[in-house]
Amino acid sequence: MVTIAIIGRPNVGKSTLFNRLVGKRLALVDDRPGVTRDRRSGEASLMDLEFEIVDTAGLEEAGAETLEGRMRAQTEAAITAADLSLFMIDAKAGLNPQDLAFADLMRRTAAKVVLVANKAEAKGAESGLIDAYALGLGEPIGISAEHGVGMAELRDAIVEALGDAVLDYADEEEDDSGDVESEAAFTDDVEEPAYDATKPLRIAIVGRPNAGKSTLINRFIGEDRMLTGPEAGITRDSISVEWEWRGRKIKLFDTAGLRRKARIQEKLEKLSVADALRAIKFAEVVVVVLDVTIPFERQDLSIVDLVVREGRAPVIAFNKWDLVEDRQAVLADLREKTGRLLPQARGIRAVTVAGETGEGIDRLMSAIAETHEIWNRRVSTAKLNQWLDRMVGHHPPPAVAGRRVTIKYMTQVKSRPPTFMLSTTRPEALGTAYTRYLINGLRDSFGLLGVPIRLGLRKPDNPYAAKAKRRS
Repeated sequence: MVTIAIIGRPNVGKSTLFNRLVGKRLALVDDRPGVTRDRRSGEASLMDLEFEIVDTAGLEEAGAETLEGRMRAQTEAAITAADLSLFMIDAKAGLNPQDLAFADLMRRTAAKVVLVANKAEAKGAESGLIDAYALGLGEPIGISAEHGVGMAELRDAIVEALGDAVLDYADEEEDDSGDVESEAAFTDDVEEPAYDATKPLRIAIVGRPNAGKSTLINRFIGEDRMLTGPEAGITRDSISVEWEWRGRKIKLFDTAGLRRKARIQEKLEKLSVADALRAIKFAEVVVVVLDVTIPFERQDLSIVDLVVREGRAPVIAFNKWDLVEDRQAVLADLREKTGRLLPQARGIRAVTVAGETGEGIDRLMSAIAETHEIWNRRVSTAKLNQWLDRMVGHHPPPAVAGRRVTIKYMTQVKSRPPTFMLSTTRPEALGTAYTRYLINGLRDSFGLLGVPIRLGLRKPDNPYAAKAKRRS
């Protein structure tokens, strides 16, 4: 697939154009400059063209060791990897010295360049369009990313720059549409798809700020794809990358750090957290990254509880294991606290890892694969009811007001997570304790450890109700 990167200084409208081309508000957009920090890719379409589009951080002059310098390195990597770069300027604001410097960078490093002058619909933008010729990158294409103006002209410029490459791909897509799952499905109202082992396994990496999530993903894929550093809160968007593990396709989602709700004040952080929460809902397995030097903070427990309530398959990664000295003692303490503090996910798989060195990465992936298999597991109705007879015989349901609650049968209505329906004469009288007894029994008897289990109660239909209605 042809890859096109959007390049430019901060706040010229790169993420707005990205969202328009992918057809979804995937990238965070705000009035302040420097919102985008990592590279974000998506499947884009522009009239009859289909291509991969990459949103990038704003180019800035900064030292290599600074956050801005590391952001620039990510953007330069995107320029090198792309077949075409859309170099975007702000026609309304006009050229500045940064645009001139970065135009020189584009001439030296980009394979092909199309000059895009955004906000061309604004009053006074004509002078900015004329000044853009001074960049030496050809005729500027005047567009409005926000309002969709100039998209036909942009399409023609892309075709002129890339020739048959982008057109041939568009023809292929007509016969092969729908095979690739896009991040356009990244919405709250998507139905749970049927399990298909050939599709990429969707894994979200979540946790508190500075737990090492992005470093862990870089170690997974073997390259510095995600922006990392000592600063907390570097990641803002939920960025996806594709990878393979033992022949299985994987789609990893890096997310912004989740802080306590009371501490989130700024609009931008609220948008970042909302993006992370959507990543959790969209994922199949959610890896909760805990800093092993300060594990089980209140927010860590809240995040695991959120994952369980959403019905996702949780796995814990105790990161920064390379910093631990007395490993045996710490490991024993972690095991005790995991079982005691997370009863709602009894048997949850927890793995010690070191994102910096790669220690434990394969064990973590094995835990993810095992948890995913259990999350998809189904139990036959015959086995369930044989098991239910034994459970009721060992511990009968409670009697309320002298009347014993009668349990009829149980069936599994869905997986992902395992969900069961229990038919009983008095659902309201069964009680939380007895429901917990049955759920724990399901975990132990059918190996459903470490994943959410949902148990619904239903009163059987009265076979004589219809006759009574006819008589009346």
